[in-house]
Amino acid sequence: MTMLDDHTTSAMWPAAYPQGYAVVDVETTGLARDDRIVSAAVYRLDARGDVEDHWYTVVNPERDPGPVWIHGLTSEMLADAPLFPEIAGELAERLDGRVLVAHNAIFDWSMIAREYARAARTAPTRQRLCTIALSKELGLPLPNHKLESLAAHFGVVQQRAHHALDDARVLAEAFRPSLHAAARGGVRLPLLECLPLTEWSDAPARPRAGYQPAYRQTSWRPSRKRPACPYPNPGRYEPGGALVQGMRVAFSGDTSVDRELLEDRAVEAGLHVATSVSRLTSLLVTNDPGSSTSKTVKAASYGTPVIDEAAFTQLLRDVAPARGSVPAPTAGSASGSVPAQAGGSVPAQAGGSVPAQAGELFPAPAARSVPADG
Repeated sequence: MTMLDDHTTSAMWPAAYPQGYAVVDVETTGLARDDRIVSAAVYRLDARGDVEDHWYTVVNPERDPGPVWIHGLTSEMLADAPLFPEIAGELAERLDGRVLVAHNAIFDWSMIAREYARAARTAPTRQRLCTIALSKELGLPLPNHKLESLAAHFGVVQQRAHHALDDARVLAEAFRPSLHAAARGGVRLPLLECLPLTEWSDAPARPRAGYQPAYRQTSWRPSRKRPACPYPNPGRYEPGGALVQGMRVAFSGDTSVDRELLEDRAVEAGLHVATSVSRLTSLLVTNDPGSSTSKTVKAASYGTPVIDEAAFTQLLRDVAPARGSVPAPTAGSASGSVPAQAGGSVPAQAGGSVPAQAGELFPAPAARSVPADG
């Protein structure tokens, strides 16, 4: 699909739409509360989704860089990179007055908000827009909610998966036609408020006495009948490895992403969503591993691996295909959900930020972190 100007859309542009957007992608040391950003990219777009400029930087996380096999940034590459407080001002300039746009925006916003809180600053972001939510509002016929599927729908070619600048470029290219489709259809954009953190402690979070998040009233959900998973169970998840189609995944407690959406994404990736924990369970996903729910207690007794929601969301990006022959999808199952192979990320060299010349339309990221010609 080519992105030609739509004069009909231009003539009927909704007055209530935002005046500018900041398409963001961050790569991190992990997905937990205490993890850090290792690279960040921002594409600034005007009210109609046209590119104004773009910016990229690597960041020294002051700790192990985490999943190098995903983002490709080693400790050696990041040793001379700026610390987050040193790039916080530049990043703030690009976010200020704009809606933050990201794929699974709650994750990118949470990581950014935590970094600003650690730096005793506040991110100047008041609203965010998740492109997963927007694609659902538009009813796009996507096989799953992966960025690669959204990109393929709009004919956008990914060059360096999990490279922050290329992921932001791909998302910016896919967001523009999505925005125009929403304007044509009079769709209300799924904007959510960004509440910045005003203080930060590096101490482990301590739950309040008598408070069990997993038992909040909003955690109750009616069960849903799902089609049988077409893949055999390959066994337990190996920490540090990839998810494999057919793995049995259970969820416990509250999640930042709507539980049904999270379960749908798991099913579409070829995983089996289990309603309870047994010896056959491959993985338990919970944001409160210290709680005393039946699932966490059973997981501890069986030695079932446990990860949090953010880590699980990251792993969903690259689910390995089922071993052996791939069965034909059953009716209602996630047909066409073919995960990308891991290892496609080409790391950038460590260094400072990379500004782009205004008006440059979706350039591919440079192989080295040097200023663009200006």
